[in-house]
Amino acid sequence: MDKFIIHGGNALSGKIQVSGAKNATLALMPAALLASGTSKLLNTPRLNDVHTMIKLISHLGAECSFEGDELTINASNISQFEAPYEAVKKMRASIYVLGPLLARFGEAKVSLPGGCAWGPRPVDLHIQSMKRLGAQIEIENGYIIAKAKRLKGATISFDRSTVGATGNLLMAAVLAKGTTIINNASMEPEITNLIEFLNMMGAKIFGINSSILEIEGVDELTGAQIDTIPDRIEAATLLTAAVMTKGIITLDNCSSIHLLSPIAKLEDAGAVLSIQKNSVSIDASQIDLQSVDVATSPFPGFPTDMQAQWISLMSVTPGVSTITDTIYLDRFSHVPELNRLGANITIKENSAIVRGVAKLNGTKVMSTDLRASASLVLAGLVATGLTEVLRVYHLDRGYEGLEKKLNSLGANIERVTGSEY
Repeated sequence: MDKFIIHGGNALSGKIQVSGAKNATLALMPAALLASGTSKLLNTPRLNDVHTMIKLISHLGAECSFEGDELTINASNISQFEAPYEAVKKMRASIYVLGPLLARFGEAKVSLPGGCAWGPRPVDLHIQSMKRLGAQIEIENGYIIAKAKRLKGATISFDRSTVGATGNLLMAAVLAKGTTIINNASMEPEITNLIEFLNMMGAKIFGINSSILEIEGVDELTGAQIDTIPDRIEAATLLTAAVMTKGIITLDNCSSIHLLSPIAKLEDAGAVLSIQKNSVSIDASQIDLQSVDVATSPFPGFPTDMQAQWISLMSVTPGVSTITDTIYLDRFSHVPELNRLGANITIKENSAIVRGVAKLNGTKVMSTDLRASASLVLAGLVATGLTEVLRVYHLDRGYEGLEKKLNSLGANIERVTGSEY
């Protein structure tokens, strides 16, 4: 397993290009299965999760080629309808194949995700949505077994906004007979990107960028080409790194409209930002950091995927701040590791109370998940001495060459491959 060795203390400076969005790509790829033909996804990031999804849809019979940032998917010869546990256990987004397989072929067998399938990130809304469209579903030996001659439109109201279930339901409803209404649909940019792609393929989805979506089912779709949106979480992570190191950086291929809440919070913390349509510049070289409370919420609110990084920033900010996660109530595995670096963070229910410290001290810390890994890397950038971040394979799931990008901005991060801990 790889690890990072970080020599802290360098201010970031320079310009970097943001990669395509992981969460958008992982929805667009299964959507390509809906059409007998070829689709092209541009601005696709080279991430472990993307390669995992390629393996899964290739197992189903899709032909994939990945050149540069262009991913080509030919779904003409799909012959398998099962997403095995070996694929799904590595990536919960694998459940996205449920809707497309069921809609186009009338059957799907998808493993329940690893871990607690009915816990903080349940799949019950995916299953209930397919049932509402007329699918017969059974759970056998850890698999969702779904069948339907043809799905039928229905009105479905989510009790809570859910990105995953909204995406899966959209992909199923576009080939269903009749009209489907989704109330309280997710308005995340990744869902908007998916809707744009589906409509390019011939779907009829109305209400884009709103919480009420109307889908008129069509008989078939054709392949299409789309640009994957920039990764707003990568962008916000890099901007936060600049603030922590008192740096000056510019992000290109960056959609500022997707970053309104993180940008507002960074400005509240004292940073100076310059916003263009496709770029964002930040100057934190002369700021006196101010503590800022955050509560995560669905888009356009502050993203839960930035909660860990914000805690890292607040750990070296004077004063006391409270970071509350309203999306996932137990997403604080990074806190004990940050405390090992000298942070002063306590957890109370679904909130972290952060008392800023004058400095962090480098030591060995363990990554536990994707965004926790990013928070530890950010902490290492400002810690005194040497910080070792173990198990960075978590990081590779969602950040394309993060250490290379940070090093190009002046950081000092070494990746050690195959190290023994």
